[in-house]
Amino acid sequence: MISKDSIETAYSFLHQKRNVYIHSTLDWQKDDIEYAISTYVDDMSQELYEAISDGRADFLRDHKRFEEDITISVERLEEMLYNCRVIKILN
Repeated sequence: MISKDSIETAYSFLHQKRNVYIHSTLDWQKDDIEYAISTYVDDMSQELYEAISDGRADFLRDHKRFEEDITISVERLEEMLYNCRVIKILN
């Protein structure tokens, strides 16, 4: 089971990094963010990673698809957080 805390932590980290990444004009800064994210997902809950990656092993690790992947991951995590809140309200 994926904990709400792990979703919130991942969302906060990835959301912040995505915002810097999409507005950055510095290649070295984008490279640093890609490295930080790939290191983060190495230690992320495997269950959570699989949930946001749709089983793609190179998700958030492929330079060519990174901007698309980080945007998708933030959207999916946001949806997961929303679902956690809805379930809490319904209970």
